[in-house]
Amino acid sequence: MVRRILVAVLTLALRVFFRRIEVKGLKRVSRTGATIFVLNHPNGLVDPVFLLCYAPRRVSFLAKAPIFTMPVIGWLARTLEAIPVYRRQDEGSDVSRNLETFARARRLLKGGGTLAICPEGVSHSDTKLRPLKTGAARIALGVLAEDAQLELKIIPAGLYYTAKTAFRSAALLRFGEPITVERAAFDADGEPPAEAVRTLSARIESALRDVTLNAEHEQALAISKRAERIFSAGLEDDDAAGGDAKADALKSLTREVELQRRFLAGYAFHFEHSPERLAALEARIHTYEEQLRQAGVDLEDLSAPTASPAAVLRYFVTRVLPVLCWFPLALFGIVAHYPAYKLAGFIAVAVARRSDDIVSTIKLIAAMLLFPLTWGALAVVFFYLLGWPGVLLALVVAPVSAYVALLFFERLDGFVGGARAISFYLTRRRFFKELLVERKRLREEMIALGAEAEAATATAAAVVMPAAPTRNTI
Repeated sequence: MVRRILVAVLTLALRVFFRRIEVKGLKRVSRTGATIFVLNHPNGLVDPVFLLCYAPRRVSFLAKAPIFTMPVIGWLARTLEAIPVYRRQDEGSDVSRNLETFARARRLLKGGGTLAICPEGVSHSDTKLRPLKTGAARIALGVLAEDAQLELKIIPAGLYYTAKTAFRSAALLRFGEPITVERAAFDADGEPPAEAVRTLSARIESALRDVTLNAEHEQALAISKRAERIFSAGLEDDDAAGGDAKADALKSLTREVELQRRFLAGYAFHFEHSPERLAALEARIHTYEEQLRQAGVDLEDLSAPTASPAAVLRYFVTRVLPVLCWFPLALFGIVAHYPAYKLAGFIAVAVARRSDDIVSTIKLIAAMLLFPLTWGALAVVFFYLLGWPGVLLALVVAPVSAYVALLFFERLDGFVGGARAISFYLTRRRFFKELLVERKRLREEMIALGAEAEAATATAAAVVMPAAPTRNTI
């Protein structure tokens, strides 16, 4: 019961912290049978929380041993049935106790349970996967060697964050194709054979790469994100007539990741074969972004106004007017929760320092503590003003006002951005149209670069592929 309550609270916390969450590939996850999830690790404790809340299985994690000694977090880890891992880099760690860790993991899997591992070993802010540890492969091969009847699947899970340290950003959790593990008998030392461990670890790494975004250089990832924004905005404008369903598909995080993967592949090819074209494209993107900045228009708002007056009126009545009506409650939510909001951010920066991979973790934990304290303080104030009915009123109104404040400012930001774009269109129509034309040309150049890279790669693959053997008809 405690675990279910914790999962519900953590799910709510994720939904508040992230404006949009997508989960893809759930059909690939069997609801029964021994399963190991392998997960990339870019965002501290937020990563396992995502799997805990959105995997369709009851998951137990391998977690570094120092976590279990931390206030609050240690209690959470034990309550959520995490299993400690003892690492050499942790001060005072006894790595010999990992024999007990592996034994517990194997018992869990033999019972048809689910284990989750971050095989990179540490949370990080690198632009690609770090070399994987062999723990996942060793556990999988070990349990199969002990139980010949067990069927075990390893499922890769990839996490992608649009801006992992930013409040109200977006996140994608994507499950890949299951890996079937082949049995291998223990060697003379009672361990899985080293060659089998290396082979399975390589398969796990390949599967994780298929569900994550990897870039060799920070510059490549940065330009791919900027290019993807322009490319997607162009598509949304060109396909606006497709209706809301099509617009939602265009904004899919899955599609965003796939576009960036294609850009990164094209970037790697042209970086080697035609770096001058990449430099020219990056210069054009920089100039385009600078023109938008000087015009005071966001890329997301740059679309030719085509809505009819009736559509504009309908939008105002159904979307804008209700938000304005909620303004008093939103204002109360802002005033009441602003100190806790700012303090959570200050604590996160102070604790994380320059470690971006744990900023969201600290923000989330701080907010989960500070916001209920705020509601408690409001309940005390309302008690002195209105008695016990005031306490009930405060405990209902305070959380609702916080959520309404979030929605109010997000809707207001969209409304202001759209109004600014319309004003720009009316006052500087020629420049506005030039920006639309340049965006389309940038999109065409990106398509051309990607097509050339794919064609060259396909040609190279065809050259190295051995010819099919000729059937002997004698």
